[in-house]
Parts: sequence; structure tokens; C-alpha cells
Amino acid sequence: MRFDTRLVHVGQEADAGTGDVVPAVHVATTFERRVQDPPRYFYARGENPTAEGLEQCLASLEDARFSTVFASGQAAGAAVLALLRPGQRLVACDDVYGGTHALFQTAARYGIGVEHVDLTDRSAVAAALGDDVGLMWIETPTNPLLKVVDLEEVCGLARERGVRVVVDNTFAGPALQQPLRFGADVSLYSTTKSIAGHYDVLGGALVHDDAELDRAFRSHRATIGGVPGALDCFLVHRGLKTLSLRTARQVQNARALVAALRDCEHVGALHYPGLREHPRYETATRQMSAPGSVFSFRYLGDTDRALGRLRLFSVAVSLGGVRSLVERPATMTHAAVPRDVRLRLGVTDDLIRVSAGIEDPADLLDDLLTALRHGGMP
Repeated sequence: MRFDTRLVHVGQEADAGTGDVVPAVHVATTFERRVQDPPRYFYARGENPTAEGLEQCLASLEDARFSTVFASGQAAGAAVLALLRPGQRLVACDDVYGGTHALFQTAARYGIGVEHVDLTDRSAVAAALGDDVGLMWIETPTNPLLKVVDLEEVCGLARERGVRVVVDNTFAGPALQQPLRFGADVSLYSTTKSIAGHYDVLGGALVHDDAELDRAFRSHRATIGGVPGALDCFLVHRGLKTLSLRTARQVQNARALVAALRDCEHVGALHYPGLREHPRYETATRQMSAPGSVFSFRYLGDTDRALGRLRLFSVAVSLGGVRSLVERPATMTHAAVPRDVRLRLGVTDDLIRVSAGIEDPADLLDDLLTALRHGGMP
């Protein structure tokens, strides 16, 4: 089956007893042993048929053998960090999601060294990969500056040193980028975002090909309790069916918005992998099928005034859903990142991040440009 067919069919087989084309949602927390031969389901903190259907579908999208779903993207990230031992180092992008910074700070309290590196600099990557490095953490495109990391190059350097690589693929999603094909060991997703796509459910997932990692991730999930509920899994899986359709419209809208902002007098630097002037445009074109639905820009006006003028765009965190969102990372998604770190990276108060939804692009353009003009008035 091809990608779009897998979205609809894998893990969604008709029920053998009733013929339901939508599998039942298994909400039970415990399972009768005497009706199972051999016993397969024990307790929902470990096993659940609804979760397994979603896992089968997510794994199939990257031609992988394994997927483990979690209660959130943060819970999935915590399971990856649990692979590290005290005294080991984690090498990560310098520009990452604010919640990921918080995860790294938690790991540091348990004796894990965390080193942030510009992963677009090959020499810096090579220098950081010492014998004590146990894991490399990549975001590409990054949040919120849309830097693009060459996955094939960086994963190759890590493999030479025997270092596992996890790629947070939330921004692009599996419809636009598949990190395992470029040498990553694990693809990490906040399924809350484009995979579920409707801002109505939390979830996370790890996709990979390693049986040892599969045992480790499932053990961590069962022990710590970061397991998603059956209804959450159902909602994520239902959203997944339209991933390609939604993504195509979102990319179309993002391109239209970026094109208009290039001519807006109130807009400074634009960060979007689809722009030819993006420093890694060729890399993005090679490893992504499209540049995505998220971009950011410097606003040369009164940000609070402009955001207050928006009518269609919601001023809210998250991304990848059917409704268009804007946010100011410095005071929202990255507010907990130390100010000196934010400023060094370029996450300043004038930076605005946009997640394009599926609305009519003409309405989105009118709303955003009107707000920016209003905020730019003297």
C-alpha cells in the first residue's frame, strides 16, 4: 500500500465479528484472561487494542517495524531521555521547542550533560561527538526559527561514533519528512499537532526499527504511566486519515502568506524553508516533500496591538491543526527558556510564529495583513 492508503487502512481493519469498518474503542482497563488463548492483554497501562491499531498505522507510514504511543509528545520525549545514564551527554540542536528545553533541564538534574550545538555546522557537530555522548536530539525544521538540519549528514556523523539519533519530526510530520530514511534511529512526534490535526487531543509517539528500543520504551511507558487513553488513541487515529489532505492545504496557505509578507513593509526577516533565500533551501528540498505549514518572521511594529487585531487567527500555542494560529515564542512557547539563551538564538520579542490552517487563503491574508498594518501604524 502507498502512503495515503496506509493512512486510512492500516490498523483500521473491519471487525471480524460485526463487520464494523471503524474498529471499536476499547476502554477497558483490565482484561479477562480465560477468554484469551494465548493471553495477550493484561492491563491497559501496558496493552490496549485501540492503541495498537494506531501504533501499527504510525509505524507503517515510515516503513518501520515499531511504534509506541504516549499520552503526549513530552511523555514520548521523556522515554527517549530515559535511555541515557548519569554521566552521559546529550547533544541537541541549539534551537528547540521550549518544552524540550524543560525536558533537558530535568535530565540534567539526574546527571545527564546537555550540550546545545548548531547542528547546521558540520565541524561543530563532529567536535561535540565525544565518547561520552549517548544520544543526539535533532529538530528540523527547528522551533521557532525554522533552521534546517541535514539529516543524512548529521546522522552519518553520529553513526560513525555509535551515537543514537532521535529526530523530533513534529513540525514536518510524516507526510512531509521521514527521518528514518536518512539514518535516524527514532522519529518522535507530538501527535497532538498535525497527526491528530484538530486541537482536541493530546498524544505522542516514537517510531523506529529496533526491537530493543521497543522493549525499553514500552517498559518505560508502563512503569511511569505515560499511556494514552483509548479514546485519545481513537481521536488521533481518526485525525490521521486526513493528514495528507490537510497538509497539502496548509502548505498551500503557508506559501501564500509568506509570499504576501515578503512585500509587507512591517515585516523584517522571514523564516521559511520554502524561500529560496533560506540558507538550507536545497537541503529542505531534498529531505522534505514540501516546506511545511509553519513559518516565523520579525515584526516591525507593535506586536501586542497587531495580535489584538486578529479575528480569524487564534493567538494560541500549538501548530499543525485545521485552524490557523499565531504566537509570540518569547512570551509563549519559549517563555521558560532563559532570556539570555533566547536572545542569543534570536528568539526576540519581535518574533511571531504562524501555523497555517485550512481556511480560505484570501480570508487569512486579509486578516493577517490588516492586523500587521494596524500594529504598524504610528
